[in-house]
Amino acid sequence: MTYVALLRAINAGVKLPMADLKALALELGFEAPRTYIASGNLLFESSLDEPAIKQRLEEGLRQLVGKPVAAMIRTGRELAAVTAANPFAGEVGNKVAAIFLDREPPASALTDHRHRTGEQIALGVRELYVFYPEGMGQSRLVIPAAATGTARNLNTVAKLAALAGAR
Repeated sequence: MTYVALLRAINAGVKLPMADLKALALELGFEAPRTYIASGNLLFESSLDEPAIKQRLEEGLRQLVGKPVAAMIRTGRELAAVTAANPFAGEVGNKVAAIFLDREPPASALTDHRHRTGEQIALGVRELYVFYPEGMGQSRLVIPAAATGTARNLNTVAKLAALAGAR
């Protein structure tokens, strides 16, 4: 099955060349690894289930970079569903983010936040959707429920879904 690992804080807090990430994936037994843009998006094939992949990859990353790196694991089909369920589909894709989580987001994420200045938040299956009218880089929004997740704009999510489906 084709999986996509979405790594948290790569090249924002943890420096990891994508060639090293691909090499690690091969070392861990994942097949046909490839990356998409230099922000910690790894596509690969594996017969393992999601919890086993997550455990193996996070442990390998910890050894490689010397500190914990969270990985959100999704199938191509799940990424396509995230794209299709986008509640802000009428907005420009680079102003909408899916914040990927390990579990269902709490309903409190809709009200438990700070520094909101026009951003809109919606719940997904295992993600939060956020529309940033001024762009992510301009926002000071803090959502505690998203603290352990990792965000990708919807253009990136759609491209990853297409790449995963093409394999």
